[in-house]
Amino acid sequence: MLDDERFARRYAEDKRELAGWGPERIAAALRKRGVTEELIAGALAEEGEGEQLARATELLEARGMAVASEVERRRALSLLARRGFPLELAYEAVRERERAA
Repeated sequence: MLDDERFARRYAEDKRELAGWGPERIAAALRKRGVTEELIAGALAEEGEGEQLARATELLEARGMAVASEVERRRALSLLARRGFPLELAYEAVRERERAA
């Protein structure tokens, strides 16, 4: 029998590291696979907000996303939202990228 806790934890790790998914998208995918909310929360708790912000910012950098104009900022924000990052965190990542540029 598959250990659901281990599955949830490994799935979340893989999607964070390999696919660049944010916590909202990971949680939705785990729910779809029948994982309980308690196990989802545990799997997502392994990454703090600071780590999420760093990953989101790195994703924008890796994609070469410019943020100089309003249109570019919206595109960057849209990318992070599609990847499942919380909106406030996505905004902060775009601001971080803007400061670094």
